[in-house]
Amino acid sequence: MTANAVKSTVMRWPLATGATLALFAVMAGAFGAHGLRSLVSARGLEVFQTAVTYQIYHSIALVLVALLATSGLSRSLLAWAAGFYLAGILLFSGSLYLLVLTDLSWPGPVTPIGGACFMVGWALLLAAALRRNQ
Repeated sequence: MTANAVKSTVMRWPLATGATLALFAVMAGAFGAHGLRSLVSARGLEVFQTAVTYQIYHSIALVLVALLATSGLSRSLLAWAAGFYLAGILLFSGSLYLLVLTDLSWPGPVTPIGGACFMVGWALLLAAALRRNQ
């Protein structure tokens, strides 16, 4: 395989991970809408929906990063952005899911760390967009 062929290939792990996490977000959204209604408070449903929303947005961002890898942007910056999106999903959405579905309180302080991961991911995507190809 030539160097150009390698550069033009989609980054597969963000694509597969993004698609998988998007699938799980849809499933979680359906579970929240139908299965949790009688089990948690209205506030709990709102928090659960926030987790689903951020998971779906950043799952799509993972797919976007995978596709942008074919555009000539820095694959290194894109890979780092994807890693931060994944960490954000796990920490932000994951902690909110735990808060709603369990009696645990310790995940609460983890949520902002996940939010910071999302911001770093977007900053890295911005850096990849602004960086000159070399």
